[in-house]
Amino acid sequence: MNDKKNLSDEAPKPKEPPVKEAVDTPESTIEKRASRGWWVQLIAGPLLLVATGAALIASLGVAQRLGWITAGDGGGNNNLATSGGADTRTYICPMLCTPPQVGPGRCPVCEMELVPAASGGGPSDGKSVQIDSAGRRVANIQTASAKSIPLTRVIRAVGELNYDEGSLKTISAYVDGRLDRLYADFTGVVVEKGDHLALVYSPRLYSAQVELLLAIRSRENSRDATLTRVHDANRDMYQSSRQRLIELGMTEEQIQQLEAAGEANSRLHLCAPISGTVIKKYATEGQYVKEGQAIYELADLSTVWLMLELFPEDASSMRYGQQVKAEVQSLPGRTFTGRVAFIDPVVNTDTRTVGVRVVIPNEDAMLRVGDFAKATIDTPIGSGPDSGLIYDPQLANKWISPRHPHVVEDSPGKCRVCGVDLVPASRFGFTDQPDAAGSVMVVPRSAVLVAGDNAVLYVETEPGRFEIRKVVLGPRSGDQIVVLDGLSEGDQVAVSGNFLIDSQMQLAGNSSLIDPTKAESVIEFELDELDMPPIGAPMLIAGDSVTTPQIGFVSPVEEDSNASAELSPDDARLAKRQALCPVADMKLGSMGTPIKVMVEGRPVFICCEGCRERLLAEPAKYLAKLDSNSTEEEATK
Repeated sequence: MNDKKNLSDEAPKPKEPPVKEAVDTPESTIEKRASRGWWVQLIAGPLLLVATGAALIASLGVAQRLGWITAGDGGGNNNLATSGGADTRTYICPMLCTPPQVGPGRCPVCEMELVPAASGGGPSDGKSVQIDSAGRRVANIQTASAKSIPLTRVIRAVGELNYDEGSLKTISAYVDGRLDRLYADFTGVVVEKGDHLALVYSPRLYSAQVELLLAIRSRENSRDATLTRVHDANRDMYQSSRQRLIELGMTEEQIQQLEAAGEANSRLHLCAPISGTVIKKYATEGQYVKEGQAIYELADLSTVWLMLELFPEDASSMRYGQQVKAEVQSLPGRTFTGRVAFIDPVVNTDTRTVGVRVVIPNEDAMLRVGDFAKATIDTPIGSGPDSGLIYDPQLANKWISPRHPHVVEDSPGKCRVCGVDLVPASRFGFTDQPDAAGSVMVVPRSAVLVAGDNAVLYVETEPGRFEIRKVVLGPRSGDQIVVLDGLSEGDQVAVSGNFLIDSQMQLAGNSSLIDPTKAESVIEFELDELDMPPIGAPMLIAGDSVTTPQIGFVSPVEEDSNASAELSPDDARLAKRQALCPVADMKLGSMGTPIKVMVEGRPVFICCEGCRERLLAEPAKYLAKLDSNSTEEEATK
């Protein structure tokens, strides 16, 4: 084993290949240099950009510290800071608590930072704003003239067709009997006046016919009698028997046939009293009926009623006989014309509407009861002495029935339906003059801005200057609206872009849609120190007589404001002499009753509680300001 081990140990080992020494060739040197340059470019670019930005920021900081540049607000304040001039721009409160004031600061009411007001292009009078031509083009502001024209308001309503109640007839039994035959044996049958409706069997009617025939014979036999009394008695009996048959339902024609035949008949034909349609059938053939029991109900459909429900303000402008146009739902595109026959004098307490009845002719029987119809009524809107008159060419110088408005005649006479006397159409408010209704002031509907009880529009009094006007509105007709007060004919009103004008008014602290009376809220008293009215005396404030317990400044806020107590006469003199709040530079009274604050033993009046803290924090500053204002006022005088 040792020999084997030695033999294995002495076995020759394979030779390893010789290791070649690295030799730098020109190709490998070029690749290494290219790789190193790429990493330098990748890192150096961003580092250079960051270094440049940092250097620029540092330069701006140094320049600002040296006063070469100043931190501006992004607007035109840089010029003011550079030139060293004072900021004379107008600033307003973002919540519009106070009127605009000159220079920046904080609102004395809500303590919010004041912001620069939009440029108005000129001094503001509190009720107008100036807009230059460029801003006008951007806002697309357009104007239109206020015009005074005759105007018609269209009232629209939906109603239902119904029977003309004046044409309804109930056919009832005149006498007890049996209905042997019904000729109109279903509803909807159209009958003419005099047509047979039913055949009635009645023994009582037979007895009455026999009495008439006997009376006729007695009258004929007594003609040659010497006693006149007997002849007169037989004649009276004949007249009585004849009238009894009429009361039992026989017509004159039927009685004449009975007299000619000379034979009584126990069966009588029941005839139609009017032409119409059977709308109800209450009995059947062979049925026994009692006297007065209803058999048929007829309706004359040559006229129908359109029942409308109008609002009280619309019904108040309606008149008897006024024309109404209706379009029935089942007949689209076809218009029917009727006239107002009745206006309910009572307002429905459930629907708060007024019932209006319109009579519509239906000669061709196209209208069906129960159908719905859309009605339109044209009513004139006028402001003259004859504004209540209506011009209708069909009723000009005509005569009309007071019960049936569709009966119109050229001359006086009797109504062909009810027989009453016709009356002139002028009695119901119709005129024969087309322009008698008068004119009203109208503007386009888009010109008016409405919020709550306030309605305003903007009038261009001068080129580019728009003034707010609080107006009283009337009814609307299409795209026009009536202005009852606050506008004159020819005024140029803004019809487009007026919301932007209102926004400018709000930013300027002027009157606007939110508060149209803001410009009139500050009322100054011309108090005479030598002639003060006694305490409790009536004072004239904006045209109203008001009795005040003490004399003071009028607050612009509403009556429910929590303003301070009114000033005494002595304090009123002092506040009048001071005139301005030293903190907010506002007129005393513009924010309510001025507030008296004792500063270093001296009474100082401020406009509101928001100024108290600033006044007490820097009393010397504001006292000096008051003294300066007093000196300037005396120098001016």
